[in-house]
Amino acid sequence: MTGASPATARLGALVIHNDPVPEIELGLGRVPGVSVHAARFECPRPVDGEYTGSAARALAEAPDVVRGLDQLGRLGADCIALCFGSSSFFGGQDFDREFTEVAEGFSHGVPVFTAATAMTAALRAGGVRRPLAVMPPWFTEPTFRATEEYLAGAGMPPCGLLQFDLGPRWEGVARYNAFDLGARWEVHPQEVCDQVLRGLPGDADGILLPGSGFRSWEAIVSLERETGLPVVTSNQAVLWYGLALAGGPAGPPGGGRLMDRPGPPPAGRAASEGADAEGAGAAVPAR
Repeated sequence: MTGASPATARLGALVIHNDPVPEIELGLGRVPGVSVHAARFECPRPVDGEYTGSAARALAEAPDVVRGLDQLGRLGADCIALCFGSSSFFGGQDFDREFTEVAEGFSHGVPVFTAATAMTAALRAGGVRRPLAVMPPWFTEPTFRATEEYLAGAGMPPCGLLQFDLGPRWEGVARYNAFDLGARWEVHPQEVCDQVLRGLPGDADGILLPGSGFRSWEAIVSLERETGLPVVTSNQAVLWYGLALAGGPAGPPGGGRLMDRPGPPPAGRAASEGADAEGAGAAVPAR
């Protein structure tokens, strides 16, 4: 009896409790021989209130996050991504460094990275310095400012922010409640394309669509074809970065130009090859 071929790379993902999109999009980008495994944790957003950040250590030591790190580590994941970019935006690069350091104490040595780390590495790999940031419809003013500050701190201040519009049916709904009320199912890639093309400023040299729950993978190829600019999304960047860390195969068709660019070195060689990777335009995760 012949069994299934073992995966050549196993990618772990920490996903908030009610976000279906990372698994959908990482499935759309499925690569032969690569498996994706998710663990869920309770979103720290207050009930009927805005999320304005988490302390890195507190989030990494939350019981459900620790459980996910432990289980994904024991499962044999090659790397684990925190698919929650807002926490990085509010905490800055210091959040990324501290969360990674603390989380790796629970992951049985499996490398951990954040979605924001992957996105900024992807922007650098594409030579982007002035992206248009296309914000999910549930992001609010504090998150806008935090995103601008995070990107500026990474050396790529956005040339503008454009918020995806859900349409009149959602008028009167507090934006910070929209995700939990089902807006995650109301984002359609063609409409993402159309709104970005209408609002793209002339001085943008790339397009960033942050937000792990913001469905935009299927808009990548069309946007790059229509604008001639590199496009980076949260889940696309996580897949690209994770495959490189895991030493897996190249990314799939449909993931845009990013999938043809070199990422950080595999986890076992990150320290020894860091300088070479950085010189080639790839980013080495902060450790």
